[in-house]
Amino acid sequence: MWLINSSIGRKVVMSVTGIALILFLTFHCAMNIVALFSGEAYNMICELLGANWYAVVATLGLAALAVIHIVYAFILTAQNRRARGEERYAVTDRPAKVEWASQNMLVLGIIILLGLVLHLFNFWYNMMFAELFGIEGLTHAPGDGFGWIQETFSCPLFVALYVIWIAAIWMHLTHGFWSAMQTLGWNGKIWFCRWKMIGLIYTTLLMLGFLVVVLAFAFGIAPSLCCDGSECCEAAAACCLQ
Repeated sequence: MWLINSSIGRKVVMSVTGIALILFLTFHCAMNIVALFSGEAYNMICELLGANWYAVVATLGLAALAVIHIVYAFILTAQNRRARGEERYAVTDRPAKVEWASQNMLVLGIIILLGLVLHLFNFWYNMMFAELFGIEGLTHAPGDGFGWIQETFSCPLFVALYVIWIAAIWMHLTHGFWSAMQTLGWNGKIWFCRWKMIGLIYTTLLMLGFLVVVLAFAFGIAPSLCCDGSECCEAAAACCLQ
């Protein structure tokens, strides 16, 4: 099948899966921004997207997209290295018009993959996985996504790691967005520059959304919940912990 055996086919698969993952990130960002305004509303969304059959199916589909995207990235990188042969060892200057991200997509991909593992451990494992397998003794209930956000970003180390992760995703997407459009043939002399600008603006706003959530919880700007799950001020929430 040409999607698997040909270089062009592999790039098409990379592009389609990449666009699908960007759409998921858009949904995820919109969901996270809800937490900036209401912890109750955010937890309602978490309950809706808990260990329900449709959420599990969607999670498996998302995981499949991510695995395919990552595997094909390594395949294409190895293929490009073989095609360049000994030339890859030659010391050459980076062409002026070649972006740093385009020459270091694999490095960015590895950073993003490590960040994904951390993110899955902090949230997916403690939420959907814990609910599916009945894990007990956790500091928050599986459906208390707001509590898990508060706990995660109260740790300066996690905040720093997430900021680095978000920066890596931004650099990856700013190149990957227009590259995907180019691979799918949605380009031209005029649209090539337009897609680059659209991709830059869109991915920047998207990553700023994630960054604002991280920093808002890190600096205590986000709302708080009382021990009964209702909205309350930060001082009241602190009393609930006593």
